Amino acid sequence: MKPDKKLVTIIVEGAPHEWPKDEITYAEVVKLEVPGYPQTPPIAYAVKYTRGQGNKPEGTLTPGGSVKTKEGMVFSVSETGQS
Repeated sequence: MKPDKKLVTIIVEGAPHEWPKDEITYAEVVKLEVPGYPQTPPIAYAVKYTRGQGNKPEGTLTPGGSVKTKEGMVFSVSETGQS
């Protein structure tokens, strides 16, 4: 039996969220900030992160992308207005 995954606390737009220590996708980050986020949105979002894993401590997540999570990682989600 596998042990439970360790949870880390990530920050999305200033709000803490517990997340399994592994990866998070663009859509999962957006859903934490915009609970009604649909799979095929009319609104696009820019997702940026800081305090990430060693070789990529900051960057941008794009639709379909994912990033490894780390304790204290910070995400910002903003509407871009274009899809």
